[in-house]
Amino acid sequence: MFKIILICTFLICCYTIRAQAQVQLAPVFTDHMVIQRGQPVTVYGKGIPGSRVAVDFKGKEKTVLVKSDSNWLVRFGKQAADTVPQNIQIVCGSQQLVIRDVLIGDIWVCSGQSNMEFAFSREVHAKQEIQNANQPLIRLFNASFAGKYVYGIAYTDSIFKILNTSQFYKGKWENCDSNTVKPMSAIAYYFAKKIISYQRVPIGLINLAIGGAPIETFISTKTLQNSRFAAKVQGNWLTNPDLPEWIRERGSQNLNGHVQGFGDELGLNHAYKPGFAYASGIAPLLSFPIKGVLWYQGESNSLEAARVNEYKGLMQLLISSYREGWHQQRLPFYWVQLSSIDTPYYHSEYWPQFRDLQRQLVQEIKGGGMAVCSDLGFKKDVHPTNKKDVGERLARWALVQDYGISLVPSGPLPLTAIYRNGKIIIRFKYASYSLTTADAKALRGFSLDGKTDVNAVISNGNIIIPVKDKPQFVYYGWKPFTDANLVNADLLPASTFKIKVQ
Repeated sequence: MFKIILICTFLICCYTIRAQAQVQLAPVFTDHMVIQRGQPVTVYGKGIPGSRVAVDFKGKEKTVLVKSDSNWLVRFGKQAADTVPQNIQIVCGSQQLVIRDVLIGDIWVCSGQSNMEFAFSREVHAKQEIQNANQPLIRLFNASFAGKYVYGIAYTDSIFKILNTSQFYKGKWENCDSNTVKPMSAIAYYFAKKIISYQRVPIGLINLAIGGAPIETFISTKTLQNSRFAAKVQGNWLTNPDLPEWIRERGSQNLNGHVQGFGDELGLNHAYKPGFAYASGIAPLLSFPIKGVLWYQGESNSLEAARVNEYKGLMQLLISSYREGWHQQRLPFYWVQLSSIDTPYYHSEYWPQFRDLQRQLVQEIKGGGMAVCSDLGFKKDVHPTNKKDVGERLARWALVQDYGISLVPSGPLPLTAIYRNGKIIIRFKYASYSLTTADAKALRGFSLDGKTDVNAVISNGNIIIPVKDKPQFVYYGWKPFTDANLVNADLLPASTFKIKVQ
């Protein structure tokens, strides 16, 4: 009799589970979402193996059987941008799901650390801009994450319970208005607003930024293992000297006292653990077509010489792996160069070199671009509050390269430095024969040794530096907190650089 009761109870439980959760959608599919235009539309999720799932979108129906691994995916043809809200209906047996208010436009994934995470409500222009924040063409997926804003103390048990790849991030799509925009990435908002000022196309923003996170957490462990950075995914990450010391200290503080929890051979899970943010946030989106990626990260990898020297290689690895994962060889990828801060207030002694390495990537990453913001930095704070200019500078690259708008995408970037007859002549890209200074004062920021300022003048879109002898290099903005003031006619600042004199 007891055995019969157990069997009946088991069957009832199974029936209840099947009735209530016969099919599930991936977390990115919620009301108010944006679907990527110009690429096949995918709808996917999980279900009971063998179940038939029917999806209706714009009058067309696709059916598929749930695979043995519980995954299912249907694919529709490419769609043009559409500002008219649509519904997507999913039916599996007696279960019916409806995703409402769906627009078709461009999806931008926004990632990095705290300066990308930096909330609109804290931005310097927010009080004035909030009255303009009702933007029907902008949709926000502002993912929160386990342990957000918990620094210097041990995680609670409630945080530990969700430190796994399926529960780490949590979010939903929302319309952009004066309330929903407040916790959203300010940079992402201003980027989107700039885009729609030129192109009336819906913009969906997915924010996966994590304060303090190193680049390694956003790269898959498999990709790291198969690269020259394999040492980063060997042994317990908290004691791995090939990872930034600062993030290991922060991780140890959060995981202190816990010996059990979600993890693997690399140790307990944490937002800063190599590959963890990738597995939690990026991997689940690889079947979801996107337009491109916005990236503001580097502070956590800038504090040690060894970490600085390897950063360009890690960026190349991250970008190539994302392009491979999304099956887009020229997936647009735009990053923000580190800003400025003085060394008495931050370990920024390597920042000039770091900024220059980021600049070098512009020449090497096809379909990429960099927003300079060293002119916006604070002397005592690693979080500059002017994110409007940053977002709009990122948008310039996208508008030029992805939307066909005729703009200058960047401030001056050096091409050559040539020694001739007692002077160095520096030529620039994005100078348009019109260089000036941001403050209408004498030109500042040039050096021949990276330490001592030298006189320089603007002449016919070039920079001229009088010298007695030919130096090996010429430097610009080569200070952690720089007051260098060279801009082009669009008032876009020149990048920090170190280039060889020919």
